[in-house]
Amino acid sequence: MRRRARLLAAFATLALALGPAIAEARPGGGFSSGSRGSRSYSAPPSTNTAPGTATPFNRSEAPRQAPGSTQPGAMAPRPAPSYTTPNRGGGFMTGLMGGLLGAGIIGMLFGSGAFGGMSGAAGFLGFLLQIAMIAGIVWLVLRLVRGRRAAPMGTPAMAGATAHGIAPGSYAREMHQGAGMGAMGGTGSRATQRPVQITPTDFSAFENALVRVNQAWSNRDMAALQRLATPEMARYFENDLRDLAARGWNNETRDVRLESGDLAEAWAEDGMEYATVAMRFSMIDVTRDNTGRVVEGDPDARQDATEIWTFVRRPGQNWLLSAIQQAR
Repeated sequence: MRRRARLLAAFATLALALGPAIAEARPGGGFSSGSRGSRSYSAPPSTNTAPGTATPFNRSEAPRQAPGSTQPGAMAPRPAPSYTTPNRGGGFMTGLMGGLLGAGIIGMLFGSGAFGGMSGAAGFLGFLLQIAMIAGIVWLVLRLVRGRRAAPMGTPAMAGATAHGIAPGSYAREMHQGAGMGAMGGTGSRATQRPVQITPTDFSAFENALVRVNQAWSNRDMAALQRLATPEMARYFENDLRDLAARGWNNETRDVRLESGDLAEAWAEDGMEYATVAMRFSMIDVTRDNTGRVVEGDPDARQDATEIWTFVRRPGQNWLLSAIQQAR
């Protein structure tokens, strides 16, 4: 009975630590990441494809408006971008937690207690204490990591915004990374912004980007992702791929098909053009370990997802993926 309890507790602790990473392995990690210029902290308007709203950014390098500022578009100092820490606590944190949990779980499975040498003296009470300590550490680390990256809810979307529907197969893009394109957190106020006309050619570019980003992600092709996205988004992709590799996993999203999509808003500011589009798409989404064993998803079953993607470009140049937000 005691051995069964230890096994159940060990697997529960492992699921607590690894569950979010397993369930959110596709591009963007199932989180909201990136920047939308000066509208980064405002929710994009609802559309027919995404009738709810978009979740605020968990990861963004966009500068925030300075507290108490009365000047439109005034921004707080831009935070230093993170180049090494994935949203799920990868890199150093992954190694730290992996070592702690690995040692603890192996100890529990072999009856020596999570930290060894405690079982004889503390018995089952000591074992429960060990589990509580591990769970507490995991909870605290995840809370700290996510708390540092969570962005507060922005202001409501602009009233009266219109959404222009598009048909499947109407969204193409050959990306070229522009110099100096980072978070692209524009400082222009709404008064200095102007609307941008989105054409069928642009919609085709957005659809093609959806397919090509997923192909590059599945192939772990960072060179391609750097051509398709802004440097900020490319850093998030690189961190997430490194996080998966540290666990010995590879996520594949293939046969991506755009089911429906429409424009939420498009505008220009500070010499840049932005377009935010809602896209509902289906795909094969499966995660395997280094032996080829499936750890998440079904290689024979399609899955649906709805996300809000923002693209940015300099006038006359190609669109780059600037942000991915989850619909809710």
